[in-house]
Amino acid sequence: MNKKKSKSLLDRFLFLINSIAAILLLVGYLLPYISPIKAPTLAVLSLFIPAAFIINILFVVFWVIRLKKYFILSTLVIILGFGYISSIYKFSEKKVILNDDITIMSYNVKMFNHYGWNPNDSIAEKTYGFINEKHPDILVIQEFFGDSKISFEYPHQYIKTKSKTNKFGLAIYSTFPIINSGSLDFENSANNIIFSDVVKGEDTIRIYNVHLESLKISPEKENFGEKDSDRLMARMKSAFTRQGYQTEKFLEHQEKWKGKSVVCGDFNNTAFSWVYKQISNKRQDAFKVAGEGTGRTYNYGYPIRIDFILPDQDFTVNHFKTFPVKYSDHFPILARINLKEKSE
Repeated sequence: MNKKKSKSLLDRFLFLINSIAAILLLVGYLLPYISPIKAPTLAVLSLFIPAAFIINILFVVFWVIRLKKYFILSTLVIILGFGYISSIYKFSEKKVILNDDITIMSYNVKMFNHYGWNPNDSIAEKTYGFINEKHPDILVIQEFFGDSKISFEYPHQYIKTKSKTNKFGLAIYSTFPIINSGSLDFENSANNIIFSDVVKGEDTIRIYNVHLESLKISPEKENFGEKDSDRLMARMKSAFTRQGYQTEKFLEHQEKWKGKSVVCGDFNNTAFSWVYKQISNKRQDAFKVAGEGTGRTYNYGYPIRIDFILPDQDFTVNHFKTFPVKYSDHFPILARINLKEKSE
């Protein structure tokens, strides 16, 4: 086989891979409109859309360098999804600092390393130290684990654990008074959604802390390379289906609240998912408004954003930041938000 023919076969093989990545990305554009309750298998694809986007960009560059017309396919697919780019990458940040801003941090702390996933015994102290140093006005924690040895410096709090003996759960801390709190209490799940109504001046703001069904994908394990792929797929499909029902329960609860609100938390799903589209409806995504870079919130093999801060339209988002500290498998995120002037 001569070199020219061999090169042609290689190009065709690479274009086949390119085509698969392009089709995956096209399907990804439809995922926000398909409930995981109806199609849990498709919902699994939402985790791979950021990677598919990156792969298509790389193929465009590759084919352009090679002066091959194959670049047209990925270029067209990327253009079709141009509106999704801000969900994957922000080229410039917004940074406005106002004295009356409210700072909100959302952080999945992985139980402060209670079960020793990290061999560093000082992880818990470092996590507490980091949070107390930043000291956001409102702190929202997923995978909370109660420890009487260390406490946060907040006058108001609402902590919901699975039971009196099980210290695992969710927490909301606030510098502002909390006048009401509650829990949605998901059945047969270690996950949950809680809320607190905080008072700042004349405004009452509902803070939701969301932790949707976990996928049990660990950075320490090569989950997608598990030998029993059928078992892995079944587990993920079950988790996405549960997320669908949990989202419906949240939407029903949210509908009863007519005041201002901010939704924060770990969705265990991406901005390409149905659950994100439903929960973020009529809300702002703080990262998309004021963030920078990939907004990566989960420490996995490629940039993936599954933690969100979503204020409603009554707020102005002035800044958003992800902190790349490796005290958990998630990175903490913080937003500065401000109530809009009544004349706006």
